Amino acid sequence: MRPLTEDESKAVFTKLANYIGKNIIHLIDRPDERYCFRLHKDRVYYATETSMRLAISVARPSLVSLGTCFGKFTKSGKFKLHIMALDYLAQYAKYKVWIKPNGEMPFLYGNHVLKAHLGRITEDTPEHQGVVIFSMSDVPLGFGVTARSTVDTRKLDPTAIIVFHQADVGEYLRDEETLF
Repeated sequence: MRPLTEDESKAVFTKLANYIGKNIIHLIDRPDERYCFRLHKDRVYYATETSMRLAISVARPSLVSLGTCFGKFTKSGKFKLHIMALDYLAQYAKYKVWIKPNGEMPFLYGNHVLKAHLGRITEDTPEHQGVVIFSMSDVPLGFGVTARSTVDTRKLDPTAIIVFHQADVGEYLRDEETLF
């Protein structure tokens, strides 16, 4: 377990900024306790500094997890957000999409969000922007990237893709062998 290098920090914060914008500051400067990002076995963990100090006494091969896993670095060096970061993304999300009840199951099975399933979308959402997907009862279901801006979505037919799927809570069941 070690701190992130400058390049790793840039990759992580760039990906997070795509979803939560300038609210990244709320992840690190929290009023309750100081939090930090740590790298362990190509995975980035978000943990309190006190739990991080306690984990130092555990040998690296024995340490399984620490705090919340935000994502991992791929073999090519790119950062991929995991579904475990959804609670923090939903809390600080800049752009949000709500889907109708008939669109929840297709999304939870890993499909993209279609216009027919769209309930609401945050105004002025640009194209290729990270968004958090909620049910109509404000339960976070996952996150993705918009295919079109808010203005363009009004002109599309019902079968057009609005949000490209990135991750959803159904991954806890589908990928349980590789997720942790």
